[in-house]
Amino acid sequence: MKYKCLIFDHDDTTVNSTATIHYPCFVEFMEKYHPQHKFSLEEYIRYNFNPGIFDFYRNICGFTEEEIEFEYQFWLEYASHHWAAAFPGIKEIMEEHKAAGGILAVVSHSHAENILRDYEMNGLPFPDAIFGFEQPRDELKPSPIPVRKIMERFSLDPSDVLVIDDLKPGYQMARAAGVHFAAASWCFDVPENSAFMKANADYFCGTVEDLKQILI
Repeated sequence: MKYKCLIFDHDDTTVNSTATIHYPCFVEFMEKYHPQHKFSLEEYIRYNFNPGIFDFYRNICGFTEEEIEFEYQFWLEYASHHWAAAFPGIKEIMEEHKAAGGILAVVSHSHAENILRDYEMNGLPFPDAIFGFEQPRDELKPSPIPVRKIMERFSLDPSDVLVIDDLKPGYQMARAAGVHFAAASWCFDVPENSAFMKANADYFCGTVEDLKQILI
């Protein structure tokens, strides 16, 4: 194995969930509580990339901390009734990695129980570790704490780890932890997002097959 541990993001990296779950949920929430604001899917993706979801809520949507928590509860209820399909080829990569004795971890802004449901519905091998949105807020991406905890738990060196993520907070987490980063850009092609990843990521993957080739 080129890397002993693969740390996958979940949404739009492993499963196609923003377009099918998170954005429709966001639109429904905004129509009910902030109808003066409307964002296209591309705008929503762009703002999730930069400045990131929390600053998007605070500084662009104008949410208070109480409204952020309210939106989170609204999203939890919505997401509990939906699951997302995995991208073709992801299952094979995960299965081959696990069969070779590799470690599979997830660091995501989704809730662990929703991640596990998506893995079960798609027949994906269950991760060895999950750090989801239920973690303390100061330990969520872009914090390097999840990666450091994974390295400590499995006695890994930074060179053993590859983070695979579609968003800038994942890149920032990997850089802060001193591990390699692969940009998962097979879900959306937002020009400025792709330009940043091409300029800064260790690997830019326009397709799932690109990631498979990196790991060979």
